[in-house]
Amino acid sequence: MTKTLSLGFLWIALCGAGSTFGQTANPPATLGELRERLAAQVQSPRFAAAVFGVKIVSLDTGRTIFEHDAGKLLSPASNCKLYTVALALDQLGGEYRIRTSLYAAGATNPDGTLTGDLIVYGRGAPDFNARLHDNDLGRALLPLVATLTNAGIRRVTGDLIGDESFFRGPPWGAGWSWDDAQYYYGAEISALTVNDNTLRLTVRPGQQVGDPCRLELSPATPYAILSNRTTTVAAGGPRSIALYRPPGGNLTYVTGSLPLDGTNYSDQVTRHRPAQWFVELLRDLMQQHGIQVDGRARAVDAWERDLHPLNWSKLIELGGVESLPMRTLAREVQKPSQNLYTDLLLAHVGALTGATNTATRETAEDAGVRELTRFLTRIGIPKDDFRLEEGSGLSRNNLVTANATIRLLQYMSQHAEAAAYRDALPIAGVDGTLRNRMKNTAAAGNVRAKTGTLRWANSLSGHVTSAAGERLLFSLLLNRYIAPSAEPSARGELDRGAVLLAEFKGRSDE
Repeated sequence: MTKTLSLGFLWIALCGAGSTFGQTANPPATLGELRERLAAQVQSPRFAAAVFGVKIVSLDTGRTIFEHDAGKLLSPASNCKLYTVALALDQLGGEYRIRTSLYAAGATNPDGTLTGDLIVYGRGAPDFNARLHDNDLGRALLPLVATLTNAGIRRVTGDLIGDESFFRGPPWGAGWSWDDAQYYYGAEISALTVNDNTLRLTVRPGQQVGDPCRLELSPATPYAILSNRTTTVAAGGPRSIALYRPPGGNLTYVTGSLPLDGTNYSDQVTRHRPAQWFVELLRDLMQQHGIQVDGRARAVDAWERDLHPLNWSKLIELGGVESLPMRTLAREVQKPSQNLYTDLLLAHVGALTGATNTATRETAEDAGVRELTRFLTRIGIPKDDFRLEEGSGLSRNNLVTANATIRLLQYMSQHAEAAAYRDALPIAGVDGTLRNRMKNTAAAGNVRAKTGTLRWANSLSGHVTSAAGERLLFSLLLNRYIAPSAEPSARGELDRGAVLLAEFKGRSDE
C-alpha cells in the first residue's frame, strides 16, 4: 500500500493533480518547473534497477535544458538508424541512387541471342519489392526485363547469374542473436535483395476438425518449402501458430492449431539466399516476356568470386536500374524502422570504400562501421561516446550516449540534407512507428523522432516544438526497465517525457 501511494505521489508531481496521460492539468510554465518534473520522472524509485539516459537541448539557443546520465553508454536499439542514415546522406547525398546492373561477357547476335551468361549485379538496392509497386512483385522486377528487351535480347544461351559479391561478409549483422533470422526484422543481408527477403504466409483453418490448416504463400514460389504440422480444432479451441526455419535452408516448419471458427493467422517468413530467389523470379518474368534462358538461374557470392573473379574489362553493361533516391530511402528506413534497408545502406557505403579488397578480408559491414566512426568523430562526437558494430540497432552490443545522439541531431539540423533527414522521422500520432503513440496530446503531429525497441532497451530521440514555439532536440534512452503493473511501459515513460516538452510554456533562455 505504501508503494502504491509513493508512485501515485510521483505521478502527481510529474503531471499535475487531476491529470491523465496526454492531458497535463498544469503544463510546466517555467524552465525550473520543467526540470523539476523531468527530474521527478527519471529519479523515481521504479527506475532503481534501470538506467535512464536523457539529454534535452534547444536547437534555437544551443542551451542544455536538462540532462541525466547523458554520458552513460546505453543500448540505443533502433536509434542506431539515426546514425546510419546520417552517414548515407552525408557521404552519398540525397539524390544518390543505388544501381543494379546487367552485364554480359558475350555479344548479342542480330537475332537477339546473347551468347554466354547474363549477370545481374546487385549493390544493395532495397526497393525491388511488392510493397512499393502496388503489391505486384513482377512490376518491381519489370524494369530489368525492359532493359533486356530494349537491348534486343530474346535468348540467353548461358546461365542467369545473381551476383551478390559486392557485399563481402555473412548475411547477418554483427551481434545479432541466432534466432533473429526467424523473423522479418532479421532478414538476410544481400546485395541482391528482393521483397525485403521475406514471404507473407497466411494460415487458414481447414474444412473440418482434424484437417491440417491451409497454408498460402505470397508471392507464391516453389523456392520456399513448407512442412505443414498444423491442425484444425473445434470452434473456440486454441489459436496458436509457430514458425521455425532451420538456419541455412528454405524449409519452414509450421506448427500449432487454429479453431474451425477462428480468424486467419498471417506472418512473414524470411528467405535464405535471397539472391537465388531474385534470379529465379527474374528468369520466370523474362520467360513470360519472351526471353528464353537456356542455362540455370544461380547465385554467386563474394567467396565464390574469389575463386572465379569477374574480368571487368571484358564485361559489357547492357543497362541497369536505379533505386529510389537516398532521401526517399531514408524515409523507408526511418518511418517503419526497417532493419534490412539500414544494413544495406551501411554495407553499400562500406563496399564503396574498399571492402571488396580480398587481401584484407574486411567485410562490407566492417568497412561501413569504419566509415561511420570516421564520420562521427569528424562531427565532434568522442569515440568514448559510441560503440557501434552494425547499422540497424538489432545488435545487443551497440552502445551510444544521449550526448552522442544530441550532437548528431545538432549536426544534421545544419546539414545540406537537414530537411530530408528530419522529414524521414516518424511523426507522433500520424505515421511510422509513432502512428499510435502520443495521440490527442500536444506531441501529436509535433514530435518527429526515431523509436528504438529491444527486449530491455527502449529509446526515443528527435525533434519537438514547445508550446512557446522553441525548437528542442531530445534523446531519451531507457534500459533494463521492468515496469510495475501500475505504471506505464518503457514506451509510455518515453512518451511522457516527449509530451511534457511539447507542453512546455517557458523558454531555455529565461
